[in-house]
Amino acid sequence: AHPASRTAQHSQNKHTFVTLTPPCRFSVFKVSFSKMVRMSVLADCLKTITNAEKRGKRQVLIRPSSKVIVKFLQLMQQHGYIGEFEIVDDHRANKIVIDLNGRLNKCGVISPRFDVSVDEIEKWIVNLLPSRQFGHIVLSTTYGIMTHEEARRKKTGGKILGFFY
Repeated sequence: AHPASRTAQHSQNKHTFVTLTPPCRFSVFKVSFSKMVRMSVLADCLKTITNAEKRGKRQVLIRPSSKVIVKFLQLMQQHGYIGEFEIVDDHRANKIVIDLNGRLNKCGVISPRFDVSVDEIEKWIVNLLPSRQFGHIVLSTTYGIMTHEEARRKKTGGKILGFFY
């Protein structure tokens, strides 16, 4: 301790105050608050659904919402992997409440969104899905967002979004 810096204690109303007299050294701390940036809204959504399903939850809240997420969920619902879902308007990016039915094992996003021709769909099925009997790959085509089966029927390729089984 520097001999010129003295510490004086004052006692008032049962509180102890410590006063530092000069010379004192002050440390300057730079505090920066950085906001987390969502890289992929769809990836966050599917990860949240998978985690809730693993934990045995009956419902899950997804935010924010997007058109791609809604179409992806509609496909999952049509094939019986999730129950009903409700879009809640909060005057921002909306929220989605999804009823889970316990049938979903895994769902995920493929990043980057690779181009897939009709001929290459089979290769992706083999790589991503556990069996030929079940599971679906979701593609974004010129005819809209659809599963690999529908894309084959329409003889169209597209960009791969993700999968579920």
